[in-house]
Amino acid sequence: WALDRAKPGEGIQVLYVSPLKALNYDVERNLRGPLAGIGSNLTVGVRTGDTPAKERAAMLRHPPDILITTPESLFLLLTSRARETLRTVRFVIVDEVHAVAGTKRGAHLALSLERLERLTAEPVQRIGLSATQRPLDEIGRFVSGGREIELVDAGRAKELDLRVVVPVEDMREPGEGNSIWPSIYPELLELVQSHRSTIVFVNNRRLAERLALRLNELAEREIARAHHGSLAREQRVEVEELLKKGEIPCLVATSSLELGIDMGAVDLVIQVESPKSVARGLQRIGRAGHTLDAVSRGRIFP
Repeated sequence: WALDRAKPGEGIQVLYVSPLKALNYDVERNLRGPLAGIGSNLTVGVRTGDTPAKERAAMLRHPPDILITTPESLFLLLTSRARETLRTVRFVIVDEVHAVAGTKRGAHLALSLERLERLTAEPVQRIGLSATQRPLDEIGRFVSGGREIELVDAGRAKELDLRVVVPVEDMREPGEGNSIWPSIYPELLELVQSHRSTIVFVNNRRLAERLALRLNELAEREIARAHHGSLAREQRVEVEELLKKGEIPCLVATSSLELGIDMGAVDLVIQVESPKSVARGLQRIGRAGHTLDAVSRGRIFP
């Protein structure tokens, strides 16, 4: 919709805001293919906290037609010299809305969108995207800033194959050293080895590192790598590519992989400990079987 209406060389017309830096680079890569496919000359730029000063300066001189950014970088753009480049914006796409609605980041983003609205020549069309938005009208109000909108519910229930796995007889007496972990590791390894590509979600970085280490020790070879926000961008991208190419069967990740990143081949998601909310759990499990007709297979270890 936005690509059909944007014209090359007329400044930033499509603003794509996503809450995750890793997702931004994924969107950029996935955009370049279709643009080339339709023979479009539209240019794409990414502006996040990782963007070098040289690239930022170049964007000021020659703004891309499509800018992919984060809520925080949008705020910085609006409060710097670069705000002039945003006067031409006609479409704002807010991706993974559920991840910011109802949070302080979301409130901050809502303010930035209103500031953008005051800056542009004509009203901006806002488009909010997410696979797990509930309740729809509430999220719609958040995206529109309270204006009249049209809700399009294209929701079809995703087929889930979901199981809670308790690897001990009695969780009150988990066994050796009074810890459930020694019973969990072998079960995890067996699941990873019986699937092509697995993401194991955990709730903190330390556990991600520890779990990847334990799985590798148990398998006696490297079958798992950790993925979290503390890794340098180059390392994150490298680890994601290894999983996409099928060169490593398992990633142990924090919330750094739960949104939108296209991991086409993943056929199992394991959640260790509580995902903290139903929407989050569904979002994570939805990383498995990421095509329309595939079943999302998830295993939860309490």
